[in-house]
Amino acid sequence: MGMREIAKIAGVSSATVSRVIHGSNLVKPDTAEHVRRIIAEMDFFPDNNASSLKSGRSSIYGVIIPDITNPFFPEFVKSFENIVVESNQELLVANTDLYATRIQQSIRRMLMRKVDGVALLASEVETEPIESLIKNRTPLVTMDRRKVGPGLSDVAVNCSEGMEQAIRYLKEQGHRKIAYIGGRTGITISDHRLASFKQALKNASIPLRTEFIRVGDYRIAGGEFAMAELLALQDKPTAILTANDLTAMGSLRAIREGGYSVPGDFSVIGFDDIEMSDIVSPALTTLRLSRPDLAKTFFHALERANEGTGEMGRQYSVKTTLVIRNSTARAKRSAERR
Repeated sequence: MGMREIAKIAGVSSATVSRVIHGSNLVKPDTAEHVRRIIAEMDFFPDNNASSLKSGRSSIYGVIIPDITNPFFPEFVKSFENIVVESNQELLVANTDLYATRIQQSIRRMLMRKVDGVALLASEVETEPIESLIKNRTPLVTMDRRKVGPGLSDVAVNCSEGMEQAIRYLKEQGHRKIAYIGGRTGITISDHRLASFKQALKNASIPLRTEFIRVGDYRIAGGEFAMAELLALQDKPTAILTANDLTAMGSLRAIREGGYSVPGDFSVIGFDDIEMSDIVSPALTTLRLSRPDLAKTFFHALERANEGTGEMGRQYSVKTTLVIRNSTARAKRSAERR
């Protein structure tokens, strides 16, 4: 059974059935409801391949994430999928597991499916995969690479505002010895977050101590290992900022296993505000990067690109804000006097 048969049974034109299927507001509500009832009764599923050939679009967007075990990315995918489904489109998700070679494989899959655009949240990006998308006139939106070009847009994470709030808050709480556990070296997101931390310290007139800068891997184990290194210092920091919430949770574990307490001995601040950050004990103070806002920005960028494929992309930005919970407190008086 095809669209013409559905139109005949419903007593409307094929164009009306098509408009109802694609959510057009040009059909009267009662007519649209009647057509939807007929479609349901006939157990009819439209041929999306035929629609794609006619419109030139597949109505599928691709999302490539680096680590599906990091709750930040499933939370993003959930928000993005909600928007895509509401727009009568579909979503194809790929996970790179932090391997750069997996990006090329993922992009090949998406080109074979003729997706209408790709949201690339993986940072381990090589030039060749990007070029293959541009060559095939498939819009691409990256995260925090801060480079744009024809058919290529980017969504930058505004770390500076959130870092300024965090450092200012810690300074008000008497902290002067502030450490930072970053993400994996050699990727742009890590570089931007570290640079924002250093600038925020400078603006607050707090000295940067190189021994307080450590590298993690955006995972709990990496945060735990880096925090153990900080605990081994003779002159320890009193507060620690981290590149993401999982790193902060690893820090909490190392502090607890070292016989210290949070926030009694150390204040800890995460980054992202994943749902778990309000569940751990103590509840994590963190820099919130809204997944719904991020998803809306990616979707807007992809939709805009599809209005004029090949045009120069745009640079977008999503802000971060400090959320204060129980993992931070005033520094001990002995630490404040140093």
